[in-house]
Parts: sequence; C-alpha cells; structure tokens
Amino acid sequence: MAEQRSGGGRPVSASQRPTGGDKAIAGKKQYFRRKKMCRFCVEKIDDINYKDTRMLTAFISERGRITPRRISGVCAPHQRRLAEAIKQARNIALMPFATSL
Repeated sequence: MAEQRSGGGRPVSASQRPTGGDKAIAGKKQYFRRKKMCRFCVEKIDDINYKDTRMLTAFISERGRITPRRISGVCAPHQRRLAEAIKQARNIALMPFATSL
C-alpha cells in the first residue's frame, strides 16, 4: 500500500522539524552589546573637513570602501556629511578611490 505518514498530510520538511535548538540557547550566556554612539555627536564635532584625511581614513575599509552606518555607529546626518567629505577628498587626490591588489 502507500507510504505511512504521521499527521496524515504532507511529509514534514527538514527546516520544520524540531532540533532541540531552544535548549542550546537557554544554556548559553547572553552577552550585552553596547549601543553604538555617534563619534561626532559625542565629541561635538560640527564640521567634517575633507582635508582631515587621518580622521576620514578611520571610516574607510581596507579595500577603500566607505564603512556603512550600522558598522561605524555614526548617525545619519553625520554619515551623509562624512560620505561627502570622503568623496571630495578622493576627487582632489587626498585619498585613494581603491587599494591596489
């Protein structure tokens, strides 16, 4: 006859089967993640100068890309000004567009 299935309907996929993962989470120690604060707001820096390349390089990855807000912790208005300053510094050759491979 036909194959026997528990529950009477479709077979249960692997992603829906209980794995016991809830027990593993309960036993692990929860770490407290500190909320990222905007560096410019904390230090009360109003202007982001394109000539200050040392400060701007802190917000650029090693591949030459601008670090996103969720990683750097900068607020939205300062991230916009920061991106403009980095682009301006790149255009007048104070900073590289990308690293050499």
